[in-house]
Amino acid sequence: MDQAVGMGMLSFAGMVFVYYTFWIIVLPFIEADQIVHQLFPPRKYAVIVPFVAGGVALLIVGHVILFMMFFTKPKKS
Repeated sequence: MDQAVGMGMLSFAGMVFVYYTFWIIVLPFIEADQIVHQLFPPRKYAVIVPFVAGGVALLIVGHVILFMMFFTKPKKS
């Protein structure tokens, strides 16, 4: 079961990587009247989405660290 979940997560990450790479690197070299441009949002979101995702990830990590610092008791030796 764990191996299947890991493979699913890896596949999803790979698909996101390929989509984003195509969106950022390949799409500018394709003419704007081609139908492939309809499959992608405007390019300004190529910058906004990673910054928002990174900000959310940093907030989550920060909250976990704060929770661990303030609400866990140290072991008595």
